[in-house]
Amino acid sequence: MQLEQVNPVEIDRQALKDRIDLEGGAFADAIATIQGQLYSNATLSLHATQIDKMRAVIAAVEEVVGKPESNEALGVFYGYDFHLNEQGVHLIEINTNAGGAFLNALLIASQRNDSASETDLERVFIEMFRNEWRRARGDTPLKTIAIVDDKPESQFLYPEFLLAKQMFERAGIAAYIVDPASLHILEDDLYCDGQRIDLIYNRLTDFDLHEHPHIRTAWEMNQVVLTPNPTHYQRYADKRKLALLSDADLLRTEGISQSGIDALLRCVPQTRVVFAEESEQWWAERKQWFFKPVSGYGSKGAYRGDKVTKRVFEEIMQSDYVAQRMAVPGECAVLVGGEAQSLKYDVRCYVYAGQTQLVAARLYQGQTTNFRTPGGGFALVRQIG
Repeated sequence: MQLEQVNPVEIDRQALKDRIDLEGGAFADAIATIQGQLYSNATLSLHATQIDKMRAVIAAVEEVVGKPESNEALGVFYGYDFHLNEQGVHLIEINTNAGGAFLNALLIASQRNDSASETDLERVFIEMFRNEWRRARGDTPLKTIAIVDDKPESQFLYPEFLLAKQMFERAGIAAYIVDPASLHILEDDLYCDGQRIDLIYNRLTDFDLHEHPHIRTAWEMNQVVLTPNPTHYQRYADKRKLALLSDADLLRTEGISQSGIDALLRCVPQTRVVFAEESEQWWAERKQWFFKPVSGYGSKGAYRGDKVTKRVFEEIMQSDYVAQRMAVPGECAVLVGGEAQSLKYDVRCYVYAGQTQLVAARLYQGQTTNFRTPGGGFALVRQIG
């Protein structure tokens, strides 16, 4: 099927600015200088059958990982990242701390001309966090949330933290944006500047929390609800999981339904764990593969095999990597300064408890996604057909 590419019709930038101004506060100040990098003017049109295939893959992954314990947090804002091209829909990876959901919700609200401060997606997000809390603490009210990342003010997506904080506070939940060093265990609870923290919205990329043992200890001792947490990462986002999701024999051994296997094999590129003793074969076949570090994030340390140097290849062979069959991203025409330019794109489904909350696109140039391409950034997705 020939995919419809990006619609060159631009979003309403004034409506987006009005929405940012409506939010106001520290968020509006922080986003003012980078909104041109965050948001593309373009709109991506996806056929309903493509979205259905993505949802089928998400359902199949849920079947593979199984249901969590009844009192376990489910994990917020899983990101299922897809490449779409003329060969089909391809699941590239799963993230358990995917950024951008709050920012995309604001973009969607702006283009719907929603004048209310609280949007439908905002209510969905708040209920998600309340549900994480209820699963662990029952009917006890959720009073405080800490949004945690290393040096949060220096993070590119810091405006999103401010936006989330404002949304939590509108819902009557005290919210703090903090560096992990600001959290301390006192007696049986976790505190920040004398305030007990009920729940941590975890944006750290130290997925196993080896570099933040006090947070891991508080979570393991049930002193705080942590979402997403190391269990979520191991179940969903460890890159070696992709090897299982693309192996028919292993999936059958796991008792996965034939419909689930079919959905996964159709949309998950073959993935294999890399072993140094097979280096000669990997070098000979490298142009067919994309190499990713097992515990990588944000495309750090990821390499296209057809562009990798011999020196970097040798480093890959001595590290923990997986190799995934090349599934090139789609390309699209985007108006930049009144002229059409070709950009690559991927599609991210933000998922909670197996249900897709919103679908967004990211447009870019280069080997991997970034927010440095003129005309690139988060883009609206429109379903057709």
